[in-house]
Amino acid sequence: MTGQNADNVVTAAFLVIGDEILSGRTKDKNIGFLADYLTSLGIDLKEVRIVPDEKPEIVGAVNSLRQKYDYVFTSGGIGPTHDDITAESIADAFDVPLNLDPRAVAILEKHYLPGQFTPARQRMARIPEGADLIENKVSKAPGFRIGNVHVMAGVPSIMQAMMDALAPTLSTGTKMLSETVAADMPESRIAERLAAIQDAHPETLIGSYPRASDGKFTTQIVIRSRNEAVLQAAVGDVAAAVAELTG
Repeated sequence: MTGQNADNVVTAAFLVIGDEILSGRTKDKNIGFLADYLTSLGIDLKEVRIVPDEKPEIVGAVNSLRQKYDYVFTSGGIGPTHDDITAESIADAFDVPLNLDPRAVAILEKHYLPGQFTPARQRMARIPEGADLIENKVSKAPGFRIGNVHVMAGVPSIMQAMMDALAPTLSTGTKMLSETVAADMPESRIAERLAAIQDAHPETLIGSYPRASDGKFTTQIVIRSRNEAVLQAAVGDVAAAVAELTG
């Protein structure tokens, strides 16, 4: 399932796993990264969930999301400590055994000095049966893919390296194109016109983002479409409306 899928929109969900995110001890940096990354590939991130380190919550979320979307990406909970339970939760979700994987063992044995591949570190070589490994160029402990679910580390640098490793395997849709029109006026003044332009160009998504600086209100209008001609037609209408209302 690789290459470009020109006719279809490819969808994804992101499941962030970890008590430390929900308690605020760790500030999530992966959601924004993944949203940008998938958009650039032509994959629509449709949903993000954050769940605690509790097996029923992880299993329920994985099984719900993998049926709704083309891809599910997860981050967190695949480290060496006792509370890293993502791997066993994913194995439960797919109803397969979780064993020490010879491929993962070989990678980690090579990485650690003799005698340092401790039982705690061996936990990172437990992979659900039937899963493919996702390469980790940063700290070697692999992520894994089973079905349409891609399981990655929570540490941002490692998660990003894993995304780079698996990106070529993903099927992508037509990329979303975008252009921005600046409006020297408050959002309220152009809102009605933008709604009419959106209705006239149903294949576009038009967003308006107000800004205030020194008491002066301006608006950035972002027009998105997967079709260049449609995009340019809508951009022309927005620019004309801005010019008329400014005039």
